[in-house]
Formats: sequence, C-alpha cells, structure tokens
Amino acid sequence: MNLHEYQAKSLFTGFGIPVPASVPVGSAEEALRAAENLGGDSWMVKAQIYAGSRELSGGVKRVNSTEDLTTVCNNLLGKALSTPQTDGEQLPVNRVLIEQAIDIKQEMYLSALVDRDSETVTFMASTQGGVNIEDIAEKSPEKIIHIQVNPCTGLQAYQCRQVAFALGLRGSHVAELTDIMLGLYDLFVYKDLTLVEINPLVISKENTILALDAKLTIDDNALYRRPDLREMRDTTQENFKEARALESGINYIALNGNIGCMVNGAGLAMATMDLIKLHGGEPANFLDVSGGTTAEKVAESFKLILTEPDVKAILVNIFGGMVHCDLIAEGIIQAMQEVSVAIPVIVFLAGTNAAQGLDILAQSSLNIETASDLTEAARKAVACTAA
Repeated sequence: MNLHEYQAKSLFTGFGIPVPASVPVGSAEEALRAAENLGGDSWMVKAQIYAGSRELSGGVKRVNSTEDLTTVCNNLLGKALSTPQTDGEQLPVNRVLIEQAIDIKQEMYLSALVDRDSETVTFMASTQGGVNIEDIAEKSPEKIIHIQVNPCTGLQAYQCRQVAFALGLRGSHVAELTDIMLGLYDLFVYKDLTLVEINPLVISKENTILALDAKLTIDDNALYRRPDLREMRDTTQENFKEARALESGINYIALNGNIGCMVNGAGLAMATMDLIKLHGGEPANFLDVSGGTTAEKVAESFKLILTEPDVKAILVNIFGGMVHCDLIAEGIIQAMQEVSVAIPVIVFLAGTNAAQGLDILAQSSLNIETASDLTEAARKAVACTAA
C-alpha cells in the first residue's frame, strides 16, 4: 500500500526526520489560509497522487503570490494527472500540499528497501538527487551507494557515516544524515515498510538537511496489524478492481491479455500464467483466491475477471487441500449461476477429491470444459480465445 506525500511526511516527523512545514488542502480557499499560516511569500504546490515525477507533468509548481497560488490550485484540484510513472493512467488530484518553498544548495537521493536477494534492508544514496534514480542506475551505477543492514544488529551509526562521507558531507551534516538514516530505519521496521524514498534530500541555503519529498510503501501483508496506516489508504488512486479484491481477501493484478485466470496460490498462479504464455495466449490478470477457497470468493473472482472487457475465456486452476475439490466444483457452479458467466470456463482441479469435482463439473449444463492436466487446460483456454 502506498501513501501520499503528506501522509508520509507526517510519519517522518514522528521519527525525527526533518521536513519543510506544509499543509494538505482540498480547495484554493484552504490553500490561501495555509499559505498565510506558513508565512513567507513563496510556496510549493504539490499534487497528491500515488506517483512520482509529478513536476514533469505540472503537478509540482513554485508560486510567488497568492494570485498564482489560487490559479495553480484551481488548475490541479478536481483534475486528473498523468506522469511518466503512471503508464498513461490518469490519477485524480483530490488534495494538494502547500509547502514552504526551500532555497536549495545541494540535492541528494536517499532510500531504503527490502532487498530479497541479500535478505536485508538496503539503503541506497546518491549525489544525483532530484532526478530519476532508474536513469542513474542504468547510465552511472557507480554514483549509487549501497549499504546492507544486518537484520540482527540493525543499522549502525558507522554505516550512516560511510554514506555521509561517500556523499561528500562533512561537519554537522554527517551527524544530521546519521540521525535521518537511523530515523528512517526505525520507521521502516516499526511500520512494516517495503520502500521509503526521499528524492530529493537537500541541504538548504540555511545549511540544514531536509526531506523535500517522501515516498512510502507499506507491506500489504502487515496491514492487519497496522489499522492506523490502513485507514490512510486512498482507493481513488488505485485500480478499482485491485482495491475491491483486497477487501475480499483476493490478490488481484490486472494485465492486458484476454484469458482470465483464477488460481489458489501465488506460485501456482504464476505457473498458470507462464503456461498460457507458453502456448501462445495472454493472461488478463493475476488472481490468487488464497487459502480457504469458498463459493463466495469464487463468485467475487468471476466478477472481477468479467469486469475486463477483453476477456474471452477463464481458466480455473485449483488445488484442493483442506477444501476438497468436490466442494470447490459445487462452488464454481454456484458462482457461475450467480454471476451468469457467458464465456467458456476451463477448469483443472487437483488434490483431494479431484476426480469427483471434475465429474460434477462435467455433468453440469454450464459452459464448462474440464482438463486432465494444466497443460491441457492452458491449450484449451488459448484455443477458445483464438476462435
């Protein structure tokens, strides 16, 4: 789950990470009051959407008068914004962040993420702040500093100093960066994050280090124990089908193909999608109904898949363990009758009572084809879309 910049910065403040004074607002009138409270004669207006590179699309602007502030807010609020990171999707701008304008002396980049290869939290830093870090990684990887944190010991002060020296910092800035990195690590661990990114981290003209931006991603699997963070979710920024699936306990990711997939188990879902591709088809989604497959979950899964207009067939691949395949088959029939599925459905069942389940499906009057193995199921699904 992502957070907006203003939400991430509120968490930063709680962990001692310095940020400019700012106020999130939902109207130009609120923006004028915020600017008055912040003081000064120059402010940043920052569209709040779940995407970076906002400045490239006019989503981040510096204004030097209340007239310009009003104009920019009116141009952003209630509109939709697309950036290079949204893949052409337009995200609604329901809030903007009014922030003190900071005169910058130096820009840097700092982030922490879960590195699954090394099984650590890894910090990355660079003197090339304010630009797309992916471009730096591709063209000048030597400009990116990596520090891996041993999960048994946590982040150590000497590692923070290593990063500071590599960034060319000296004097009080070394201590400032150390405090920021230690705060970020505590935030990362205590709030179950998978990514935290500051781009840019700056040295201001007043010679202090500040986090000018904040990007933060929370592990969805930890949200059950983070109700305070779960309440921050903005479903208007997410694919509505993926948000709806999450509420039903289903893992769903929309893709661009025409074969809908319904599988129990993430690894099994990936294997199913691979076989569809191998036999010349294109999966329309990743869908893992997860454990405890029920008729209700199956029905909701069909509903999600059928919201994709290009889907021409559905491949169901279920392994029956604790929930027996004959009960799953009855659930599939019940769900198809409830949802009125008109396109072909190809089903492969394996596990406990698989033969009985396939027999139940074969005897139904619904548009269901069964398969003896997953390869046959994938071939049948691809054939349906080619017809």
